[in-house]
Amino acid sequence: MATGTAELRAALPPALAEPLDGWEEHLRLQRDLSEHTVRGYVGDVVSLLDHLVRRSGSTVDALDLAALRSWLAQGRTRGDSRSTTARRAASARSFTAHLRRSGQVAEDVGLRLSSPRAHRTLPGVLGAEQARAVLEQAGQRPAAEEQPADSALRLRNALVVELLYASGVRVGELVGLDVDDVDTGRRLLRVLGKGRKERSVPYGAPAATALAEWLTRGRPALTTSTSGPALLLGVRGGRLDAREARRVVHAAVAASPGVPDIGPHGLRHSAATHVLEGGADLRSVQELLGHASLATTQVYTHVTVERLRAVHARAHPRA
Repeated sequence: MATGTAELRAALPPALAEPLDGWEEHLRLQRDLSEHTVRGYVGDVVSLLDHLVRRSGSTVDALDLAALRSWLAQGRTRGDSRSTTARRAASARSFTAHLRRSGQVAEDVGLRLSSPRAHRTLPGVLGAEQARAVLEQAGQRPAAEEQPADSALRLRNALVVELLYASGVRVGELVGLDVDDVDTGRRLLRVLGKGRKERSVPYGAPAATALAEWLTRGRPALTTSTSGPALLLGVRGGRLDAREARRVVHAAVAASPGVPDIGPHGLRHSAATHVLEGGADLRSVQELLGHASLATTQVYTHVTVERLRAVHARAHPRA
């Protein structure tokens, strides 16, 4: 949580801080949201409650529709985007719904709070040749004169990029994998996704080769007494951090001429788009990505249509 948010939270009166604490516990234990999501939701509502205090409100009963609207309007004046405003409104509605369900207020005022629909932007994706260039860059062979730890890191980095593109998993899902989550015989990953929902995700032959090299020559060189079952390890032997995995992807992309800068999420988008373009149905891609709703996956149909239009515009003589 940002320092500013922590300071604002500490300054809240007990009559507001206690309901906030209860809601945060609900998000973690009942809804089982990720730490990143909980942090974002709580940060939004801390801002809302600080706004309420500045309007002379000291209890959740004072949180009415006017306070919610003025809080969102203040953010828009500050320059909040439509997407940010939509997210903040969703956080507020979650909080007010919890207050009503837990009997702390008589009415859920958030039910009447409207917000602008977030723009649905098309995700950036790599072309098939661009993806190949990034994978080749990440998979360059270790130099013979390198130390074992350096060679191990190169093998790990190659596997990070290969698995992200081969399986379409989220970076948090990737670094959360244990060795036992990999079924090398059937080439499947057992992934724990959002909401702790488990799914099996396939990966291809190149990723299988990178995985075998990492397990036989890379991981043993980095393993320490603190490594535990983690599949991917950091330089000190602990579980690989998601930030380091992102750095690995950006480095491989930066070393590939002509490839736009993307991170792990861009590789995930690219994998989904290429699978769809190869003939997969939308329901299969939904399962691959671990989307709870098919509507979330449908954005990829827009991506493929846009790419088709771009090709048509370039290639058709009467475009």
